[in-house]
Amino acid sequence: MMNEAAALANMIPYDTIGLYEQPKPRFIFKMPRVVPDQKSKFESDELFRRLSRESEIRYTGYRERSIEERQVRFMNGCREGHTETSFVASGTNLQLVFNANQNPYLHDKECDFDKEHGKVHIKSYFIMNGVCVRFRGWLDLERLDGVGCLEYDERRAMHEDAILRDQIDRYNQRLREFEDTKRAYRDNRQDEMEAVRRGVASGGIGVGASMWRR
Repeated sequence: MMNEAAALANMIPYDTIGLYEQPKPRFIFKMPRVVPDQKSKFESDELFRRLSRESEIRYTGYRERSIEERQVRFMNGCREGHTETSFVASGTNLQLVFNANQNPYLHDKECDFDKEHGKVHIKSYFIMNGVCVRFRGWLDLERLDGVGCLEYDERRAMHEDAILRDQIDRYNQRLREFEDTKRAYRDNRQDEMEAVRRGVASGGIGVGASMWRR
């Protein structure tokens, strides 16, 4: 009995669709990537206010390994364009992804081993809690800790806002088209019912029924 109960608990039922059931219109509103007023949220949200101040950060990858192995893995991860860090004060963990291009002619590197000896400076752009932000900080290559903060990313926020507005406009347009279709269908149904009532009142249906009986 216990095995049967466990098996039933893991079962997912099929969707039941009637054989002649007409498909119902569905509107799938894709969850927006950003909130409507990103800057206001960044400035007022308590978490963002804490993370926007420069504070201690640490590398959190491979904690069970030796410090020597962690140092090697940290530098290799940075050269590949990713790392894991944590804001110590708040315990907020971030999976950072960035451009690891080491071209010496780039003025704004996202991963820079040359800016300061024994340190790597990192910039990473992402969306957090519906807000476009930029991580900026550095970590010591031996201690695997450093200082970092989050900044509001104005340029990318404008780009995401434009996408959000377009998404909302297209959804509203589809909703209007659906309402127009539903209204037209309701009007046609009313016309058909009115025609049937007129036919009944004139005796048309009754004559057809008597002819069928003959």
